[in-house]
Amino acid sequence: MDVQGTVADGFEAVRDAFIRNFTHRAERGAAVTVYRDGHKVVDLWAGTKDVDGAEPWALDTAQVVRSATKGVAAAVPLLLHQRGQLDLDAPVSTYWPEFKAGGKERALVRHFLAHRTGVPLIDSPLTPAEAIDGVSGPRAVAAQQAVWEPGTEHGYHAQTYSWLLSELVRRVTGRTIGRWIAEEIARPLDIDFWVGLPAEEAHRVGRIGSVAASPVGSGLKLKPKRSVSEAYQDPSSLTSRAFGAIEPFPDENDPAYRAAELPGSGGISTARALARVYAAMIGHVDNGNRLFAPATLALARSEESSGPDRVLVVNTRFGLGFMLHGPSAPLLGPGSFGHPGRGGSLGFADPESGVALGYVTNALQKGVTADPRAQALVRAVRSAT
Repeated sequence: MDVQGTVADGFEAVRDAFIRNFTHRAERGAAVTVYRDGHKVVDLWAGTKDVDGAEPWALDTAQVVRSATKGVAAAVPLLLHQRGQLDLDAPVSTYWPEFKAGGKERALVRHFLAHRTGVPLIDSPLTPAEAIDGVSGPRAVAAQQAVWEPGTEHGYHAQTYSWLLSELVRRVTGRTIGRWIAEEIARPLDIDFWVGLPAEEAHRVGRIGSVAASPVGSGLKLKPKRSVSEAYQDPSSLTSRAFGAIEPFPDENDPAYRAAELPGSGGISTARALARVYAAMIGHVDNGNRLFAPATLALARSEESSGPDRVLVVNTRFGLGFMLHGPSAPLLGPGSFGHPGRGGSLGFADPESGVALGYVTNALQKGVTADPRAQALVRAVRSAT
């Protein structure tokens, strides 16, 4: 396997796991980066830029990372809170008056970030064009009747998270979330991460696509629990309706989709960027920048939701905008926080070990929170720390 990049002494197991993902787990093109104590210790890439092509993955190749976008986007409201511009315990309607319709007047900003708002779906799915127009999505979630009383239960807001967060940030700051991330996170950290891909960067982004996972040595659970399978297959379930809030499912390789600002699913990133932004959440990275003050870091990984997830139909744990370590989303250790992307990508940090990891792939496999390739890399990092 022609693997490019570097590995620091002691982290050779990560290279081995990365290679095995190609030889045993149907990887096509991917990259992984690991920081420890603010310094890069792993930076690897291999395979093809496009899932269905032959052009090699390059040093600066980026990919759509789906819900791994959520973790980086969650830093925005936390930083606004850190700066005194957003009250996490205020009703969402304080900033967005229209949102109190449909039994949501008691929905707090805190509830929204922890997937407790009660709007994981919309009754009338949006077309792909409506989903990215910046108006239809926020209008739909504001008018939507809450599925449960906000704050009383939790369920993954797979698609609606995009419109909830983008509109809240716009109401609070007067800027779109893509612009805020570009100006306040990506530029200071010098990372290639976009929510809304600039046209001049489009040539760097590979094509993603679904592939079948290899059953040989993959670690993939080929037979998920019956209740989970049934939830995804039943068009009337909360699961299907939450993931089906855009109908038909958008073409994620479409330039218009990539240029849209969907902070729940449409971010585009390098592995290097994902790792670096998480490293900056837990400490100073090598240029001296840091994102979170200690109190903000505590908020990010303090448990807000735990137990049965009404959408994912498994037990999940969430802090304020981040998934937390647990059986459904294994990270490095009990204090880890981050976010996977459905089909593969992963970004997270572990303050106790000082580790931050970013993994991106163009080969989307089945699974929402615990991709076997990402998990192999996590296990390798654990063995090195």
